[in-house]
Amino acid sequence: MPVKHLPPVIKHLLTLRNPLLPPPPPVSKLGQILTTTYKDAQRKNAEKGWLTLTTCTLLTANLPSSVGHLYKFATRTDPENRASRESLADATLKAATIREAALKSNIFVGVPRTILSLAGLSEVLEDDVKASLRTVSKRSATPQNIEEILGRGKNLWSSIYTPFDVKLHDKLGSYHPDFIEFIIQAYGAVLSPLPGGDSEQGNLSRALGSVVGVACLRAEGGVGPQLTSHVFGLLKARDVEGMSEEDYWLASDEGTEWVVRTVDAILDVVKSEEPQQQGQAQAKL
Repeated sequence: MPVKHLPPVIKHLLTLRNPLLPPPPPVSKLGQILTTTYKDAQRKNAEKGWLTLTTCTLLTANLPSSVGHLYKFATRTDPENRASRESLADATLKAATIREAALKSNIFVGVPRTILSLAGLSEVLEDDVKASLRTVSKRSATPQNIEEILGRGKNLWSSIYTPFDVKLHDKLGSYHPDFIEFIIQAYGAVLSPLPGGDSEQGNLSRALGSVVGVACLRAEGGVGPQLTSHVFGLLKARDVEGMSEEDYWLASDEGTEWVVRTVDAILDVVKSEEPQQQGQAQAKL
């Protein structure tokens, strides 16, 4: 017999334990911190790093509407005026960067928040931008490319965790034999840059992939060992060849410190709502 409705008792039960989204920050407060941190990023020539870390911070804080506002802030001189949007090419590139950062965030903070934030982004995208974004997956595993995907995953694992990569690999494998294999596959298919560099729409470099990890884990809280590992991963990205000047700066001591401090600055604003207000926002899929 098909199940079409929740039993009343279960339906009521699901309303308990705070199932709704936390309240988003007022647009005025969000706009102020976005403006302050973006201007700082401009001075450091780190605009793509800023867009990446801000996406991941807002996603991890579970604020889908704020992710949508981030897109409007990044692509319009007036976030509430569609007519003030920059060129279609620039808007599409920023939309692609936001959704790529959100996709990679899934590895660190899970599927539910990624779904909600991608929905929050999709709600505010203009039709011409939606039509310009890639619609065909480039991460489908096939017999022809699976070894390449696994190779990218192993290389990224080694790049982040050397000289402890083998030890950590074996330790996680001892917890569950499939766990480490899942991680390597995810690193290869999702966290590592797509082959093709900047020719791939919204592609994030090795350094920006580590910015994703640092921003998500810093915003998540309570995961100090994992955060430390990915901070090391960002610092080690300075040894990767062929990255941009911005990437190398982000992987410097100064750049990595800036990433952490900027995440903190955004969090201090977007998570400052009173606890009793939480649970008032509705989630949309």
